[in-house]
Amino acid sequence: MNTPRRAKPPTFSPDEFRKALGMFATGVTIVTARAADGTLVGLTANSFNSVSLAPPLVLWSLARAAGSMPALSAGSHYTVNILAANQKALAKRFATKDIDRWAEVEFTEGLGGAPVLVGAAASFECFNRSRYDEGDHVIFVGEVERCTHDAGASPLLFHGGRFYTEHPL
Repeated sequence: MNTPRRAKPPTFSPDEFRKALGMFATGVTIVTARAADGTLVGLTANSFNSVSLAPPLVLWSLARAAGSMPALSAGSHYTVNILAANQKALAKRFATKDIDRWAEVEFTEGLGGAPVLVGAAASFECFNRSRYDEGDHVIFVGEVERCTHDAGASPLLFHGGRFYTEHPL
């Protein structure tokens, strides 16, 4: 049996694909770093996942066209901050363009200068181990050098284009 060497063209529109992807509920993160010139970098992302326990690896992805791509590609460290339910405004702020995302944001200095957001449900301070170009995004794999979590925190969730802060069972 011969396996195809390429995928068949999609039978759906980009909008249909986006809506279908939106049915997968995710947590919400803010990825933070410090550029070589000292500038703080941060963006909201929900494309986060674990890769390996030994060594401890996580991944997330960023659009190639993102303004923060040069700083995140070249930097040695970044932090993936998993947001708590009470950080919805922060998620929206770091998803907004052309504003000072860092105004009045509380953080501590993490490894390699990457900010760790105060109040996050969890944080993963990562060495920028590898990057993979795929489609219109770059997949970042980080080797976790330090992590923390608040066992009592309730997570901020994203589903169908909306944030959720309450989690009925």
